[in-house]
Amino acid sequence: MQALVIVAHGSHLNPDSSTPTYSHADTVRATGAFDEVRTAFWKEEPHFREVLRTLESDEVFVVPLFISEGYFTEQVIPRELRLESFDVDDWDSDGTSASSTTLTATDVEGKRVHYCGPVGTHDAMTDVIVRRAETVTGDPDVGEGFGLAVVGHGTERNENSAKAIRYHTKRIRERGRFDEVQDLYMDEDPEVDDVTDFFDSDDVIVVPLFIADGYHTQEDIPEDMGLTDDYRTGWETPATVDGVRIWYAGAVGTESLMADVVLERARDAGAAVGDAVDRVREETRTAGAD
Repeated sequence: MQALVIVAHGSHLNPDSSTPTYSHADTVRATGAFDEVRTAFWKEEPHFREVLRTLESDEVFVVPLFISEGYFTEQVIPRELRLESFDVDDWDSDGTSASSTTLTATDVEGKRVHYCGPVGTHDAMTDVIVRRAETVTGDPDVGEGFGLAVVGHGTERNENSAKAIRYHTKRIRERGRFDEVQDLYMDEDPEVDDVTDFFDSDDVIVVPLFIADGYHTQEDIPEDMGLTDDYRTGWETPATVDGVRIWYAGAVGTESLMADVVLERARDAGAAVGDAVDRVREETRTAGAD
């Protein structure tokens, strides 16, 4: 038997924080690729430290629903899952290339735990960002005449946070689909506040690389970009700022295709998922679907 465990941050303050996690777990569960599919959280129940005890499967694939490699993926999650033999060097990562490592939890017997890198640094996340652009515009071929801004938090405490943003921005730019592609940040330069300064395009799609919609994506960023003076009154999509139409997509982690990244992380670690990846990619295509 094989099990999938999706681990996420969660929140005591935002009840919607865990919604994407449950949604992606349901999508994966419906494929039948795993005998068991569980979710676990740092700030909600069920907690990281309990989840392995709820499983009957002897092969467990743990996929962190986090954007970047860092404190949570390298310290908190392994510690709480009792993966005491975990060494970040096992990932042999430069900050965006973590794959997986196989470990044994010290407080459960007979289980092999395949601990995967976060979804946010997997190559398939590039496709989710692009899909998010398709979804917000309702155009499966969107690109020509549009600029694309990939937005991250940015922080001096974790240099890998910006690395993930730059990594996917570069990959999208190299595809040549959009006229312009730019990485922007909340807490470092170049800042999302000045989004219109970085584009010549009349239409700019803004995709925040966050797992769930919350304070930053639904309050800070819309107000900082000038979409609205008060987030509580909402904003139009697109909204015109300095003569530029801004198509604000909201958190990338709410896109249905994210379930594909979870599956691909597990498959890369050795999970037998059959044709589940292809099916999820097809079933989650909403933009332009008819």
